[in-house]
Amino acid sequence: MTVATSVLEVVLRAGAVLAAFLVLPLLVGQAEHKVMAHMQGRLGPMYAGGFHGWAQLVADGVKFVQKEDVTPARADRWVFRLAPAVGLIPYLVALAVVPLSPSVVGAQVDASVLLVLAVIGVGIVGTLMAGWASANKYSLLGAMRAAAQLLSYELPMVLAVASVALAAGTLSLTGIAAAWSPWWLVWQLPGAVVFLVCALAELQRPPFDMPVADSEIVFGVFTEYTGLRFAFFLLAEYAGIVVLSLLFAVLFLGGWAGPLPDTLGWLWTLLKGFAVAVVVIWLRVSWPRLREDQLQRLAWVWLVPVALLQLAVTSVVVVVTR
Repeated sequence: MTVATSVLEVVLRAGAVLAAFLVLPLLVGQAEHKVMAHMQGRLGPMYAGGFHGWAQLVADGVKFVQKEDVTPARADRWVFRLAPAVGLIPYLVALAVVPLSPSVVGAQVDASVLLVLAVIGVGIVGTLMAGWASANKYSLLGAMRAAAQLLSYELPMVLAVASVALAAGTLSLTGIAAAWSPWWLVWQLPGAVVFLVCALAELQRPPFDMPVADSEIVFGVFTEYTGLRFAFFLLAEYAGIVVLSLLFAVLFLGGWAGPLPDTLGWLWTLLKGFAVAVVVIWLRVSWPRLREDQLQRLAWVWLVPVALLQLAVTSVVVVVTR
């Protein structure tokens, strides 16, 4: 392979990842509008773009671009302005290494599951930057809540992923999906539940939206943000849903396992990921917000012990069967 061919391949893969990063969160956002509306007896968007308001989020993006970009007078300007990008870019990096099939992946990384978990954890830095730099006590309180939430739920999430990696015998997402079998739907079910709950907490999605609880701290870290910078935070939320839903599909649902996996494998991964995203949306509509003490109790009293037990059971099974 010549240097020109290699460069062209890298450019095409990067372009494909960027296109997916821009399109998939919009699809999840539109699905959220419609699913929430129908669960609440409404129609949701119906006019923007024509058919069922398919262009509503595009119209929202145009609206955000036209809004004034306001920076508080006492804010740390550079940190305040960089925070949305710091919160958004890690999900772009993570999406690049999550495989849709053995051949459809932005970048093949040997220990890709470790890379994804590491870069997702960086996203919280953007939230902390936004809260600290806003010069707003409610924003700072929201940032502190977000940090406490991350510390509490990162551990059980890593333990749940470690169980799957141990069962597969590899840290490669492609290898984990290749080693998956339908038996994992029962064997790794506790870990899957722990991972899904932790993913909701990592994304600060209801019922784990204490860092942005509008009835308590206005709008948390986003209180002082307007225009396009606020839109970047919204995009980061939907991009996080996409990344963690696809990651769940690869780890616990077999990724591209299904009929004609060699040709339609990427489609099965996307459909499984979309199904997980719908569950995330459903939980937002169905569950009330937890109190901060309930949040911490759930993590340390329930999720950590369950994840540790799952890891122990997996270790025993692996030793016995191999």
